Amino acid sequence: MKQLVETIVKALVDSPEEVVITEIAGEQTMTYEIKVGQKDTGKVIGKMGRTAQAIRTIVRAASAKSGKSATVQIDSMNDEQAEGGLKEEQ
Repeated sequence: MKQLVETIVKALVDSPEEVVITEIAGEQTMTYEIKVGQKDTGKVIGKMGRTAQAIRTIVRAASAKSGKSATVQIDSMNDEQAEGGLKEEQ
């Protein structure tokens, strides 16, 4: 399922190398946390949230087979997080 989310999101963004998908398992729920670069956040959310809603619908439908419900959270990373850590001050 994580691979499905990753494939969909990476196809939407300009910087696929900045996409990070975290899978959080609960007893009855799987949560997929999507982090993308600040410039790509709007592309993943879409106009009036339609793209985000479509991603959530696909993930929910695919997760029905496993018997768990699934949720999707979308966050943006700042420039420091996208580069993999804190920038050194000079």
